[in-house]
Amino acid sequence: MPIVYEEIRQLAARYACYTDAKDIDALVELYVPDVRISSTMSGRDTLHRLMTEALRDVGITFLNIGTHMIEPDPGEADRATGVVYCKAEIQDGGPDSKRWIHQAIQYHDVYERRDGRWYFGANRKHFLVYGAETGENPLTLQNADWPTNQTGRGTHPQALATWQTFFERPTQS
Repeated sequence: MPIVYEEIRQLAARYACYTDAKDIDALVELYVPDVRISSTMSGRDTLHRLMTEALRDVGITFLNIGTHMIEPDPGEADRATGVVYCKAEIQDGGPDSKRWIHQAIQYHDVYERRDGRWYFGANRKHFLVYGAETGENPLTLQNADWPTNQTGRGTHPQALATWQTFFERPTQS
Protein backbone atom coordinates (compact mmCIF):
# COMPACT_ATOMS: atom_id res chain seq x y z
CA MET A 1 0.00 0.00 0.00
CA PRO A 2 1.58 3.34 -1.00
CA ILE A 3 2.20 6.10 1.50
CA VAL A 4 -0.64 8.57 1.58
CA TYR A 5 1.17 11.79 2.47
CA GLU A 6 -1.96 13.75 3.38
CA GLU A 7 -2.89 11.19 6.05
CA ILE A 8 0.50 11.72 7.68
CA ARG A 9 0.22 15.52 7.36
CA GLN A 10 -3.12 15.32 9.17
CA LEU A 11 -1.36 13.73 12.17
CA ALA A 12 0.67 16.92 12.65
CA ALA A 13 -2.40 19.12 12.09
CA ARG A 14 -4.46 17.12 14.59
CA TYR A 15 -1.60 17.19 17.09
CA ALA A 16 -1.60 21.01 16.92
CA CYS A 17 -5.39 21.34 17.21
CA TYR A 18 -5.73 18.80 20.03
CA THR A 19 -2.82 20.35 21.93
CA ASP A 20 -4.37 23.81 21.64
CA ALA A 21 -7.74 22.43 22.80
CA LYS A 22 -6.07 20.44 25.62
CA ASP A 23 -7.86 17.34 24.33
CA ILE A 24 -5.41 14.80 25.74
CA ASP A 25 -7.66 11.80 25.01
CA ALA A 26 -7.73 12.65 21.28
CA LEU A 27 -4.03 13.55 21.32
CA VAL A 28 -2.85 10.16 22.56
CA GLU A 29 -5.07 8.37 20.01
CA LEU A 30 -2.75 9.79 17.32
CA TYR A 31 -0.06 7.39 18.59
CA VAL A 32 0.25 3.61 18.21
CA PRO A 33 -1.07 1.84 21.34
CA ASP A 34 2.43 0.65 22.30
CA VAL A 35 4.07 4.03 21.58
CA ARG A 36 7.74 4.15 22.56
CA ILE A 37 8.25 7.16 24.81
CA SER A 38 11.77 6.40 26.04
CA SER A 39 13.97 3.38 26.63
CA THR A 40 12.01 2.64 29.82
CA MET A 41 8.51 4.00 29.09
CA SER A 42 5.84 3.09 26.56
CA GLY A 43 2.10 3.00 25.99
CA ARG A 44 -0.74 5.46 25.60
CA ASP A 45 -1.60 5.49 29.32
CA THR A 46 1.90 6.64 30.20
CA LEU A 47 1.87 9.14 27.34
CA HIS A 48 -1.48 10.49 28.58
CA ARG A 49 -0.05 11.06 32.05
CA LEU A 50 3.10 12.75 30.73
CA MET A 51 1.22 15.00 28.30
CA THR A 52 -1.24 16.01 31.00
CA GLU A 53 1.61 16.96 33.33
CA ALA A 54 3.45 18.90 30.61
CA LEU A 55 0.41 20.81 29.36
CA ARG A 56 -0.56 21.90 32.87
CA ASP A 57 2.55 24.11 32.74
CA VAL A 58 1.18 26.09 29.79
CA GLY A 59 -2.10 27.86 29.23
CA ILE A 60 -3.00 28.94 25.74
CA THR A 61 -0.97 27.41 22.93
CA PHE A 62 -1.30 28.29 19.28
CA LEU A 63 0.71 25.82 17.20
CA ASN A 64 0.98 26.82 13.54
CA ILE A 65 2.25 23.93 11.40
CA GLY A 66 4.28 24.82 8.31
CA THR A 67 6.84 22.82 6.35
CA HIS A 68 6.35 19.07 6.66
CA MET A 69 8.89 16.76 5.07
CA ILE A 70 7.95 13.07 4.93
CA GLU A 71 10.46 10.36 4.05
CA PRO A 72 9.17 6.83 3.34
CA ASP A 73 11.23 4.02 4.84
CA PRO A 74 12.69 2.26 1.79
CA GLY A 75 12.60 -1.12 3.50
CA GLU A 76 9.20 -0.89 5.16
CA ALA A 77 6.05 0.33 3.36
CA ASP A 78 4.21 0.92 6.65
CA ARG A 79 6.84 3.19 8.14
CA ALA A 80 8.11 6.71 7.46
CA THR A 81 9.93 9.53 9.21
CA GLY A 82 9.39 13.25 9.02
CA VAL A 83 10.29 16.74 10.13
CA VAL A 84 7.58 19.29 10.96
CA TYR A 85 8.22 23.02 11.37
CA CYS A 86 6.03 24.83 13.88
CA LYS A 87 5.68 28.46 14.94
CA ALA A 88 4.09 28.60 18.36
CA GLU A 89 2.62 31.20 20.64
CA ILE A 90 2.50 30.00 24.21
CA GLN A 91 1.16 31.25 27.51
CA ASP A 92 4.10 30.01 29.53
CA GLY A 93 3.37 29.11 33.14
CA GLY A 94 -0.23 27.92 33.02
CA PRO A 95 -3.65 29.44 32.38
CA ASP A 96 -3.17 32.27 34.91
CA SER A 97 0.29 33.30 33.72
CA LYS A 98 0.91 36.70 32.13
CA ARG A 99 4.06 35.43 30.35
CA TRP A 100 3.63 35.09 26.57
CA ILE A 101 6.33 33.67 24.30
CA HIS A 102 6.95 32.88 20.63
CA GLN A 103 8.78 29.72 19.67
CA ALA A 104 10.16 28.16 16.51
CA ILE A 105 10.12 24.37 16.82
CA GLN A 106 11.12 21.36 14.76
CA TYR A 107 9.42 18.05 15.49
CA HIS A 108 11.20 14.91 14.31
CA ASP A 109 8.70 12.09 13.89
CA VAL A 110 8.38 8.39 13.24
CA TYR A 111 5.15 7.30 11.52
CA GLU A 112 3.66 3.81 11.42
CA ARG A 113 0.68 2.44 9.53
CA ARG A 114 -1.38 -0.12 11.40
CA ASP A 115 -4.60 -1.64 10.13
CA GLY A 116 -4.54 0.84 7.24
CA ARG A 117 -4.23 3.95 9.43
CA TRP A 118 -1.18 6.16 10.06
CA TYR A 119 -0.04 6.99 13.61
CA PHE A 120 2.92 8.49 15.38
CA GLY A 121 5.10 5.46 16.13
CA ALA A 122 7.17 7.09 18.86
CA ASN A 123 7.01 10.14 21.05
CA ARG A 124 7.74 13.20 18.92
CA LYS A 125 11.22 14.67 19.33
CA HIS A 126 10.79 18.37 20.06
CA PHE A 127 13.72 20.62 19.09
CA LEU A 128 13.57 24.28 20.03
CA VAL A 129 15.03 26.65 17.43
CA TYR A 130 14.32 29.66 19.64
CA GLY A 131 11.92 31.00 22.23
CA ALA A 132 11.40 34.69 22.98
CA GLU A 133 9.01 36.74 25.06
CA THR A 134 6.72 39.03 23.08
CA GLY A 135 6.87 42.79 23.31
CA GLU A 136 3.20 43.16 24.31
CA ASN A 137 1.47 40.37 26.15
CA PRO A 138 -1.85 39.75 24.33
CA LEU A 139 -3.37 38.40 27.54
CA THR A 140 -3.37 41.90 29.02
CA LEU A 141 -5.47 43.36 26.18
CA GLN A 142 -9.09 44.35 26.66
CA ASN A 143 -11.69 41.91 25.32
CA ALA A 144 -12.00 42.17 21.54
CA ASP A 145 -15.79 41.83 21.40
CA TRP A 146 -15.38 40.17 18.01
CA PRO A 147 -16.58 40.97 15.34
CA THR A 148 -17.17 44.56 16.49
CA ASN A 149 -13.50 45.10 17.30
CA GLN A 150 -10.60 43.49 15.39
CA THR A 151 -8.04 43.77 18.20
CA GLY A 152 -8.04 42.56 21.76
CA ARG A 153 -8.37 39.34 23.67
CA GLY A 154 -10.64 36.67 22.18
CA THR A 155 -12.65 33.80 23.61
CA HIS A 156 -10.75 30.72 22.41
CA PRO A 157 -9.46 28.20 23.30
CA GLN A 158 -10.85 28.79 26.80
CA ALA A 159 -14.44 28.44 25.52
CA LEU A 160 -13.82 24.87 24.30
CA ALA A 161 -15.29 22.11 26.47
CA THR A 162 -12.05 20.09 26.32
CA TRP A 163 -10.06 23.12 27.55
CA GLN A 164 -12.46 23.70 30.44
CA THR A 165 -12.49 20.03 31.40
CA PHE A 166 -8.68 19.80 31.23
CA PHE A 167 -8.12 22.62 33.68
CA GLU A 168 -10.94 21.48 36.00
CA ARG A 169 -9.48 17.95 36.32
CA PRO A 170 -7.22 17.31 39.29
CA THR A 171 -3.71 16.22 38.34
CA GLN A 172 -3.50 12.42 38.11
CA SER A 173 -0.71 10.72 40.03
